[in-house]
Amino acid sequence: MSDIKLFRLQSGKALELQGDASDLEKPLQTLIEANLDTLLGIRFLATEYSTGKTHAGRIDSLGLDENNCPVILEYKRSVGENVINQGLFYLDWLMDHQAEFKLLVMDQLGKPAADAIDWTAPRLVCIAADFTKYDGHAVQQINRNIELIRYRRFGDELLLLELANAASANAGKATTTKAVKPAKAAPAPAAEPTSAKGAGGDRSYADWLPLLPPHLCELVASLEGHVLSLGDDVQRKELKLYVAFKRLKNFATVVPQRARSLLYLHVDPDQVQPLPSNGRDVRQQGHWGTGDLELALASQADLDAVKPLILMAYEGRAVAATSASGYGS
Repeated sequence: MSDIKLFRLQSGKALELQGDASDLEKPLQTLIEANLDTLLGIRFLATEYSTGKTHAGRIDSLGLDENNCPVILEYKRSVGENVINQGLFYLDWLMDHQAEFKLLVMDQLGKPAADAIDWTAPRLVCIAADFTKYDGHAVQQINRNIELIRYRRFGDELLLLELANAASANAGKATTTKAVKPAKAAPAPAAEPTSAKGAGGDRSYADWLPLLPPHLCELVASLEGHVLSLGDDVQRKELKLYVAFKRLKNFATVVPQRARSLLYLHVDPDQVQPLPSNGRDVRQQGHWGTGDLELALASQADLDAVKPLILMAYEGRAVAATSASGYGS
């Protein structure tokens, strides 16, 4: 059970607000669906989606996250309900019905969003008033992207979402210089990714790492190590074209290039004035990854200089009310 307490401060006195963690009801599901983008960085697609006569099920909510990965959301309405197994069943159904999901995305969000779907990291998000210790243990044993999110309401105006547990299908460890062996020489000059509309031959994040020179390998390892050290709630998600760091939502993404790495932060550039010499406002620019502030890192000194901005993004300070840079692809 969560031990988070919320207090209202009045005239120097603390008054505890009584939270409501009763079984999740349909009105709360509807509220979450209406605010999925704000709450979890997920674009809403459908509710109570039927899986057809053969599978005879209904997915509580379907969405597409900020990394363009499909998301299934299941709401646990009672402690005894095994929502994880049910969600995994729907996740397998989703992977077998990719064309149907793509048509749904095309209908709801348009063709560009449908073409950008990333099937490398589909997610299952379970939301409940609470989870048992067995739920937390189970997700750690399953090689899937699963998140358990605990909710609590404080009156009609406050809603708390807490990440209770998370597991990733890929290892969420920082890159190490031992794991990444730089190439002795690049076979040929490669075009650096600068647009979110790259060609099909663009190198993936995993393909880029072995091609980096030794000092950039160390820089990427140092960057990832620093971001992961910010808190136990930081999740590392390696996607096709970049790596994302998130809590409930992305706060930083990294795109490697031959001579530098591009770090994108969820920070409002207007709140960072003047911008660093290696910084750029990309709210109106297409790019891989997510975030409005781009920082080019070519040395350890560059990384040290932007660590306060990374912390700002992690803590959610100076985040723009709306993002103009769109979603990663």
